[in-house]
Amino acid sequence: MDLKSITPVGIRTESLRKIYTSPPPVGGMGTGAARSAKGKAKPAYEVVALDGLTLDVRPGEIFGLLGPNGAGKSTTVGILTTRVKPTSGSAWIGEFNVWERRVDVKRLIGVVPQRPNLDFNLTAREILTFHGAYFGLGSAERNQRADALLERFKLTDRAHHMPIGFSGGMMQRLSIARAMMHDPAVLFLDEPSAGLDPQTRLLLAEMVRDYNARGKTILLTTHNMEEADSLCHRVAIVDHGNVIAVGTPQELKRSVPGGFLVRLHFSSAPPALVDGLRTLPGVTEARESGDGQVDLYADRGGVLIPAIVSAATAAGAIIHDVHISEPSLENLFLHHTGRSLRE
Repeated sequence: MDLKSITPVGIRTESLRKIYTSPPPVGGMGTGAARSAKGKAKPAYEVVALDGLTLDVRPGEIFGLLGPNGAGKSTTVGILTTRVKPTSGSAWIGEFNVWERRVDVKRLIGVVPQRPNLDFNLTAREILTFHGAYFGLGSAERNQRADALLERFKLTDRAHHMPIGFSGGMMQRLSIARAMMHDPAVLFLDEPSAGLDPQTRLLLAEMVRDYNARGKTILLTTHNMEEADSLCHRVAIVDHGNVIAVGTPQELKRSVPGGFLVRLHFSSAPPALVDGLRTLPGVTEARESGDGQVDLYADRGGVLIPAIVSAATAAGAIIHDVHISEPSLENLFLHHTGRSLRE
């Protein structure tokens, strides 16, 4: 199969659900099954990771899954890369149903996991050439590709070193190079920049853009708003296993009511104060979230401060803190969920 000749490939999921009925290995031993009122076995452990998630990733785009830890991003990638069996729903890579045509799907995809899983008993170059051999590349081609990728990812001087002594950034670069060895039509990157220094993040972003420029489809997961904003053509914001918003970063930011978020902390926030803040010019929404905090969504920021001070004085409240943020994906998530992407 000549992967170079493949036209751009899309990704699609339909009503994906995944319910884990046993904890992951790091969670320790399960407690066994309980019995329901009707006598049927009922799992003692049950976590809904995906709850009807539907996506449509266009061929040849960089698509981001943006959400906090535990939102279902890695489970989605696990299903799409054939590692996790969905409880229900369907997923396709191009024309292939992921669970029914796993071998065909694996030929089309490259995967960079959240945690490096490199073989520390091989050198960097051997890791790449062994991967190429696994996908059926001839000796000359896999050696040529390995050398080109080592050069591209600035690892040539470490080609004959084992990665056990590599920095986190070097291991991540090698992981991405390995995923690209068989020239996959679709590349999955699970939290690719987590824990990396700014210079390495910039290099990885450049490599992702270059690969996408060759017509490749890229899906990445992240909880980094800046990364999603600068790198992705479109973004799906995911929370509790479902999509709460999807669009280009610009479209999503424009969809926030008012755009600007003015977060206020008062000594107290009586209903009369919140009602008064809602009537200020340019304010589209005011939310009181306890402990004297009020979030205003408005079409402007700093110019509202004098009016806010007047409203607080009239209500007998003291302002302790003001924070203004411009339209962002973070604000969109706050608007939909009431909490931060970083929580």
